Amino acid sequence: MAKVYYEKDGDLKNLAGKTVAIIGYGSQGHAHALNLRDSGVKVIVGLPASSASRAKAQKEKLEVVEPAEAARRGDLIVVLIPDPVQAEVYKYAIAPHLGAGKTLVFAHGFNIHFKFIVPPPSVDVIMIAPKSPGHRMRELFKEGIGVPALLAVEQDASGKAVETALAYARGVGSLKAGVIRTTFKEETETDLFGEQTVLCGGVSALIARAFETLVAAGYQPEIAYFECLHELKLIVDLIYQGGIKYMRYSVSDTAEYGDYTRGPVVIDAHVEATMKKILADIQSGAFAKEWMEENRQGRKRFLEMRAGAADHPIEKVGTELRNMMPWIQTSKEEATAAQAQARR
Repeated sequence: MAKVYYEKDGDLKNLAGKTVAIIGYGSQGHAHALNLRDSGVKVIVGLPASSASRAKAQKEKLEVVEPAEAARRGDLIVVLIPDPVQAEVYKYAIAPHLGAGKTLVFAHGFNIHFKFIVPPPSVDVIMIAPKSPGHRMRELFKEGIGVPALLAVEQDASGKAVETALAYARGVGSLKAGVIRTTFKEETETDLFGEQTVLCGGVSALIARAFETLVAAGYQPEIAYFECLHELKLIVDLIYQGGIKYMRYSVSDTAEYGDYTRGPVVIDAHVEATMKKILADIQSGAFAKEWMEENRQGRKRFLEMRAGAADHPIEKVGTELRNMMPWIQTSKEEATAAQAQARR
């Protein structure tokens, strides 16, 4: 069984007198910074002068400095910027200020595990990876709940890396929910595998192929959209709430029978073999090297794929149909605009 930590295991005194430098202020960065600050931890934010996020952080009364200055002053340096740029920022802004006794903190193990970043042996290297988007992490912290997180230690130069990690986890609120012990390797490889085979790649490809199959067979695109994409949220919510068993309990017997008999036909042994190949590419570092090379080459292929996917018929049909459902828009203003557009 996995080792799980709770509030009794973490002590904020282990961060007393220390400065936490948050590098980045995006989805994760803002949540970590604000939760730590509200927990009584001294926080500074490292952002370049050109960053649009500077104004957001300053509005929250956070001190904002250049990344290099934040790294120089920080006892804990928390790297919360996108994977492809971490190594570059580490090289010019962080590495020159990594004195003995400092701690490098990550929320994802990609750059450490695949050795795009190789810290000196004199520093602690830890990971606290909350299992939610940053905005939700912040919302639940303010509600006094917290989101679960993963904890890993890659280097323990001080002999106190676990204590530091647990104090950090308490500061961001995750010990209220529970923090699971893992490794950088396990977190990184399972995270990439889940994204590619199920959560992003698998689901989006399955939806698109099902939609195309119905449309090619003569069914209306609008009906295909509802059956293959829109209603997916109903199923995912049930699974999220009570697992696959609860979803099967909640749907009709007809749907449940189709699940048992047709699901394994769609996701068959061939798909399982493909998943094993994808996992092998992740474990070997082949995917990581491919992705970093794509970024070095200017992301041409990535941007072409993004544009092509955005132009898929399911996106065009979906835009029209979502205008009929303003309650799913992200804001009242967007809902009003959608309704007005639908009436034209």
